[in-house]
Amino acid sequence: MAEPETGGDGSPGFGPPLGPRVGVVGAGAFGTALAQTARRGGAEPLIWAHEAETVQAINDTASNPAFLPGVPLDPGVRATADLADLADRDLVLMVPPAQHMRRLAEALAGHLAASVPLVLCSKGMEAKTAKLMSEVVAEAAPGHPVAVLSGPNFAAELARGLPSAATLAADDPVLCRRIIARLGLATFRLYASGDVVGAQIGSVVKNVMAIATGIVHGLELGENARAALLTRGLAEMTRFGLARGAERETLQGLSGLGDLMLTCSSLQSRNMSLGHEIGRGGDAATVLAGRRSVAEGAITAQVLAAEAERLGVDMPITRTVDAVLNRGLSLDRAVADLLTRPFKAEET
Repeated sequence: MAEPETGGDGSPGFGPPLGPRVGVVGAGAFGTALAQTARRGGAEPLIWAHEAETVQAINDTASNPAFLPGVPLDPGVRATADLADLADRDLVLMVPPAQHMRRLAEALAGHLAASVPLVLCSKGMEAKTAKLMSEVVAEAAPGHPVAVLSGPNFAAELARGLPSAATLAADDPVLCRRIIARLGLATFRLYASGDVVGAQIGSVVKNVMAIATGIVHGLELGENARAALLTRGLAEMTRFGLARGAERETLQGLSGLGDLMLTCSSLQSRNMSLGHEIGRGGDAATVLAGRRSVAEGAITAQVLAAEAERLGVDMPITRTVDAVLNRGLSLDRAVADLLTRPFKAEET
């Protein structure tokens, strides 16, 4: 069940926040935006970045032109290329591409006390195992308290301090409340949840749906088609989430329906823009090769389709996106296959 929101800026709170030393693993757009947001709430954020030039840009110019161009950063946001520098952190936000989560969590665990909480902010499933990020980190960094942050947020808007909201899910309600007290702001409303699985399922499925929506947009199939796809995409998300143990309420909230609506409504979304380029005639492999930022849905589509088949969950949109990206299905055939499915009662 969701609980009242709180904020680290003096809005109604749950109790004492965690300490101010916040680490961020991953200097992509979202990781940088979260560091900026934490700084706005009085934290002392330190970002670990893979790229030496990104570390230099953040430290020397208070900017991250490679991943968050045009957004000035607070000078208090600092960066490092050495994971060991995060050893003194009170809290660490894990924001690498999902396929790098295991490796980085294992490496980081060698430097951190086991009591330091890890907040998982990456959206996706591990391709080799079909595991959620919480399952990956439980194996890679055993003993660390874990929470999941997920919601409908474009990084640039979050970094600029525009009003945003997200779900913060953890098995331990006290931990959840203390993290929210550290990270929450009047402009970054965090809602507590105990549904760790559900908070991740929405972010997994919505990336695939965003690719499908981008294809619809690129093919100029119209807003009716986009609305229909969104609605049936929510049905797929719900079926898969319930099969994995998620709560329906979570899937209808910020980390499910909310994230689906945002990601499927703007070409700011990496996944929707990927689909759009494919819909306009681009080859999927070529489009992906030309991108610096990862569109997680391109990786997730295949593993999600396989996992849905294993669980006996019907996910026709997911199957179609996987077939377009990985099996050479033409867009004409993909659209025809979806439009000629048998009529049925509307149900989730």
